Amino acid sequence: MTVFVVIGVCGLVLLAVSLLLGDLLDGVGDVIPSDLFSTEVIGAFVAALGFGGAIADAAGAPAGVSWAVGVVAGVGFAWFAGWLTRLVRGGGSDGTLSTDDSVGHSGRVVSAIPADGFGSVTVAVGGHTLRLNARADVPLEPGTEVHVTGVISPTAVTVAPVWNELP
Repeated sequence: MTVFVVIGVCGLVLLAVSLLLGDLLDGVGDVIPSDLFSTEVIGAFVAALGFGGAIADAAGAPAGVSWAVGVVAGVGFAWFAGWLTRLVRGGGSDGTLSTDDSVGHSGRVVSAIPADGFGSVTVAVGGHTLRLNARADVPLEPGTEVHVTGVISPTAVTVAPVWNELP
């Protein structure tokens, strides 16, 4: 049982180090997939292996069964740590969107865009809907799907209609 507890404590130390210092295996990502073998994932695996094995050993299970329980617990916790790490790293930022962020995104005309003036469009960017003034080379009716091609000012963009081919 002592061996399992020592292994579990080593895993917790590795998790604490990764929390304080970041991913220690970050530069190794070219050789091995860093998401699969990040410091957090390895720390969670080792900690769960140790403590899962200790629990099984304390319950009177034979050594082979204790190791198997530890490995299963380790794999489960490693998967959870990897999922949680990807969720945190892949989360969006709370930064304010600007008009420049809309370039390259599609949107829809809300109010008609005349040939020589401005109308308005809505554009979905990063889960947020922006309503912007828009100018186009051709007149566009409300409901027309458009693509943002450039920025005129902090509140206005240039758009082009999206061409849909018919069969």
